[in-house]
Amino acid sequence: MSNDRIIMGIDPGTNCMGYALLKVVGKKPIILISGILDLKKLGDPYLKLQRIFKRTLQVIDEYQPDELAIESQFFGKNVQSMLKLGRAQGVCIAAALQRDIPISEYAPRKIKLAVTGTGTASKEQMATIMERYFNIPNFPTNSDETDAIAIALCHFFQANPLLGSKKTSSWSDFIKQNPDRVK
Repeated sequence: MSNDRIIMGIDPGTNCMGYALLKVVGKKPIILISGILDLKKLGDPYLKLQRIFKRTLQVIDEYQPDELAIESQFFGKNVQSMLKLGRAQGVCIAAALQRDIPISEYAPRKIKLAVTGTGTASKEQMATIMERYFNIPNFPTNSDETDAIAIALCHFFQANPLLGSKKTSSWSDFIKQNPDRVK
């Protein structure tokens, strides 16, 4: 059975939506594509939601992702911003559901923890770590785009823990279960 799959990550937003697709080949993810949907020039909030829905479907139809990972809402001081974010998130989820794609949501803190090892990392720290992880010298600089990559990478790490899913009670058990990891 092959583990090859495509993970779509989305950083929802009504002014700027980030998206990324990671192709997992064996046990290694590579970035297929990443980008943003810039909606700042649109004034009509419903037109923004329509564009988000259409772009999400367009990317899904072009790349055929197997899974969608999306950032969940977080508590903020501005209720209006949270409502707008929730609408954008809902539209992205509806697009994925339209194509029968399984969805996973991750809190911002969990994404930071999975990518950097700390839930309080800055966006710059996350981008630096991902630049090294993917070995890409000109890593994207837009924070919405890098957040989308981080969301997809978080989902990959959740399904592929670094030490494997088998619990061991001793070093000898670990060596028996992981002969390819011992030199």
